[in-house]
Amino acid sequence: MSKIEFEIPELLSMKKYPKEIFYSGNISLLSSPKVSIVGSRKPTKYSRLFIEKLSSALSKSGICIVSGGAMGIDASAHIGATSYNTISVLPCGVDVRYPAVNKNLLSEIEKNGLLLSQFKSGSSATSWSFVVRNELVVALGEVLVVGEAEIDSGTMRSVEFALGMGKEIFVLPQRHGESDGTNQLLRDKKAEAIYDIDEFVSRFSTNKVDTLEAENEFMEYCKRNPTYDAALAKYPQKLFEAELNGDIEIKNGVVIRL
Repeated sequence: MSKIEFEIPELLSMKKYPKEIFYSGNISLLSSPKVSIVGSRKPTKYSRLFIEKLSSALSKSGICIVSGGAMGIDASAHIGATSYNTISVLPCGVDVRYPAVNKNLLSEIEKNGLLLSQFKSGSSATSWSFVVRNELVVALGEVLVVGEAEIDSGTMRSVEFALGMGKEIFVLPQRHGESDGTNQLLRDKKAEAIYDIDEFVSRFSTNKVDTLEAENEFMEYCKRNPTYDAALAKYPQKLFEAELNGDIEIKNGVVIRL
């Protein structure tokens, strides 16, 4: 675990800039364009799958996903982004695996992405530390996406932070009687619904040409059947995505383009 020694511009929108921020992982992700995603710890299957798909689409377009490492919507956001392109802000020390159910996910993010916290090593999560965590999550993103939330939920506290910072808020279209918090935001015209994922992602995709060129370069590289270790060192995120999409496979330690 290390302490960040430079100013993070996005955090100037907070009521009070953090005294200390600790991290473990790929600190260069802080310089990426970012979208924050929050929501219920017990979402519906619809919300969970929608957020995972949205997060994946944003990540593939060069957008880093910021969330809080919790169960439910947070976990879906991190999983969709892949551990290589996500920042998890914790309500405890970065060395503490909380919640325990997400310990493997958080370990992967620490290895490939970035863990952040305002709390020193060994610090446990407390009721007030979640509020501190939520403000940092909201501040880091250009906009806030709320996957699902009830009116009196902790997620709506994140919405209050976003409103105070003047950030745009986006929510999923939900059925009547479900996610009353986000439905209320729509009725009050404090949020905009995401009906088309591709259209939403296009608002933030400033590097489409660069991304396409990088993908072509990677696939050309795979034609040479490099070793898995060499490909992982050169293109860690693209290797993972290509294998997940079925564009390549790994046999006997060698990358094979399909």
